[in-house]
Amino acid sequence: MNTFMQTAVKEAHKAITKNHGGPFGAVVVKDGKIISKAHNCVIKTNDPTSHAEVNAIKKASKILNTFDLSGCELYTNCMPCPMCLGAIKWSNIKKIYYGATSQDASDIGFRDLIFYEKNNQYELINLNRTECLEPFKIWQNKEDKIQY
Repeated sequence: MNTFMQTAVKEAHKAITKNHGGPFGAVVVKDGKIISKAHNCVIKTNDPTSHAEVNAIKKASKILNTFDLSGCELYTNCMPCPMCLGAIKWSNIKKIYYGATSQDASDIGFRDLIFYEKNNQYELINLNRTECLEPFKIWQNKEDKIQY
């Protein structure tokens, strides 16, 4: 087994044995070295965004003191959900290795698959666009902004 994936699987086991959350673990690697490792902590934190991948990205960003994780790779024992894929994209991680599939997660009771289907579970309503664009205009003209 790949060493980094093995670490992700160990993290998944921690989530289960500590009752922190679902059986998910992730590792951020740069230049062949583990930068961070984390597991799912949804139950421990009562935070539905506390997925293994998000937790590992947060730790890596803190350790590397940057929001840009270009050059890093992510190892996760299960295919990332769309939320985690969003976090991965925002962090500029370009390569993701995963073990189990979304179907595998669905088979044990996790809702991953519904996020890949046409989503009509909620309604998006555009409201007060003009007023909401005001901060955008300020940002656009800000000379000392840090683009990310």
